[in-house]
Amino acid sequence: MNTRGTRGRLIRGGRSLTRALLVWLAVTGALYVLQALLPGFAMDQWWQPTVSALLLGVLVAGVWPVVMRVALPVVFHTLGLAGFLLLGAATLVAFYAVPGVHIDDLHTALIVVIAISAVGGAVSSLLAIDEDEIFFRRAAWRSKRSRPVGSDAPPGMLFLQVDGLSYQVARRAIRDGNMPTLAQWLDEGSHTLTSWHTDWSAQTGASMCGILHGSSHDIPGYRWYEKDSGRVMTCSSPRAATEIERRNSDGRGLLAVDGASRGNMFTGDASRASLTMSSVALLLPKGLRRAGTDRIGAGYYTYFANPLNAVRTVASAAAEVCREVMAAAGQRRANVRPRVDRGGLYPFKRASITVLSRDVVAFAVLEDILAGRSVVYADFVGYDEVAHHSGIERFDTLATLRAIDQQIGRLWRAAELAPRDYRIVLLSDHGQTQGWAFAGRFGEPIAALVARLCDSEDGGRVREQDSRMSAEGWQVGAAVAEAATHDGFVARRLRSRVDRLESTIDAEGAGSSSYDVLTLASGHLALVSFTGHEGRVDLETVERHYPRLLPTLVDHPGIGFLLVHSSELGPVVLGRDGVHRLASGVVIGADPLADYGPHAAELVRRMDTFPHCADIMINSRYDPETDNASPFEPHVGSHGGLGGQQNHGFLLYPKEFGEHGELVGSEALHRLFRRWLSELGHPHPVKEPNVTLEL
Repeated sequence: MNTRGTRGRLIRGGRSLTRALLVWLAVTGALYVLQALLPGFAMDQWWQPTVSALLLGVLVAGVWPVVMRVALPVVFHTLGLAGFLLLGAATLVAFYAVPGVHIDDLHTALIVVIAISAVGGAVSSLLAIDEDEIFFRRAAWRSKRSRPVGSDAPPGMLFLQVDGLSYQVARRAIRDGNMPTLAQWLDEGSHTLTSWHTDWSAQTGASMCGILHGSSHDIPGYRWYEKDSGRVMTCSSPRAATEIERRNSDGRGLLAVDGASRGNMFTGDASRASLTMSSVALLLPKGLRRAGTDRIGAGYYTYFANPLNAVRTVASAAAEVCREVMAAAGQRRANVRPRVDRGGLYPFKRASITVLSRDVVAFAVLEDILAGRSVVYADFVGYDEVAHHSGIERFDTLATLRAIDQQIGRLWRAAELAPRDYRIVLLSDHGQTQGWAFAGRFGEPIAALVARLCDSEDGGRVREQDSRMSAEGWQVGAAVAEAATHDGFVARRLRSRVDRLESTIDAEGAGSSSYDVLTLASGHLALVSFTGHEGRVDLETVERHYPRLLPTLVDHPGIGFLLVHSSELGPVVLGRDGVHRLASGVVIGADPLADYGPHAAELVRRMDTFPHCADIMINSRYDPETDNASPFEPHVGSHGGLGGQQNHGFLLYPKEFGEHGELVGSEALHRLFRRWLSELGHPHPVKEPNVTLEL
């Protein structure tokens, strides 16, 4: 055992004993009060509350964790409430063993359990500083059962992801005191803060798959349509996540050697995974689950094994619901814009993500630390969720960020109890760009706009003999390009072509269309697929069947650029005032990608190679002057395309790892993290056969 762990136990041992005694006295006093107030609860002798409080302490500390091993599935599905019913029944039985104690029924026992749990939790909180002592009490108890780790073992690695936090917002949060733990690391000179550039889709599915598995291939967005199977893929769906991992994993992911995946979308080939979408641990029977995954998951057991946590969860969740309701009402009163509807069940969803999910993931990582596991990757998603609905730097969003920073600080200090040293790396999978949602700003969702333009009244079907005009489309010569310096050239050229094409529309066939169209919103991306056509529909075909579609889209004030594939020119990016032919690098007029960063062309070109790239990829318009863009989903802060802070995640890492080059794409992060593990002495994973999960 290292000296850091021994020192931590000595420091906290006395505090734990003192706290236990004070909690015992407080519970004893609570029992005195309860027996006076509850008609169905009575104690005849002065010594009975003292003995009963001691008995309850033994029940909670010794018997209850054993019961939880069996009852955890029920407790999990009721967010801990069933735990109180079981503990109430156990209390009813236990009090029968104390002579002179009278308790009428389960209802009374349940009131007693809730009351003393609340008293115990309140006293523990008052005795703690920022509740850290509650956290470390559990850590110290768990560390006694930690597995031994050899003295020659390399330092472990903790990768803690703050979902959706951009580099710019992270810098300001550190400066302004909203992330004091990170500020302390930077002040002490132990860590370095830098940024990395996301893939085009800038969303958790592509980023996390690239980071954990070294491949983000064929993930064009958060959701997309696959013509070969006829299904819509959504990264957060367990079935889709399992399939995405199957396609991209080679069995040697970042967590393949003694690793753990907590709260993630993919496992990284970890032997232990919980709260992880691709492991589908909650959906499969034991015989079909990935080896090492938990049916309910580490973290849930650790969390619910202590009934005080359920009290804290209910209280914290209630406070979070109130915070959300007040924040939404405050935005409406002040007429804050942009804003979105935050009513219905959303306050409860927010509470489950920002309170329950955060704390359970932290407890799961705590167990991994105290077990001395080599590599752990965990995702804290609360900031991303609140920023979607409130804004990337609104006051309640920053409050969520402070709570996540507090958990990071606790894990950092809990690492002192671990059987090995740890290096901690913090990062985000992407950032967010703020803006007024497309549908609210322009009066209709992007899917409705595309459908309207593809309708027979707007698109029409062109006579076969006039399809030759598609070959002329977008093939503007160099001489014309030199003259295309004034605004609106490309849009006017397109409208001119539409006028010519409209004169040839077959009136008898105007009521029909060639293909059904499906448009899926993915943050700042919209993916348009013509579902009745096998394979990718090229530019020429789109122009022939829907002549108004492309020119109207590029001329729309909420759309920045389109990616289409020409049968003659290859991938082509269309903008209002220019065209960028990605295969040749030729730019005609104003470059549509000029406002989207130096890596835009290579990232868009890469997307075009994906087998399931949509027929038309639409990116929202980004305004560099205001740093705003209108997402195609009803969000305030959003991501999923090119433009602004969404493309710049942050990376905070120990200075001992030295300098690195520019990081573009999640796969670059995977290579960097793999290099760091090798430098620390971790073995390179050996490929093992993938576990096939039948759904």
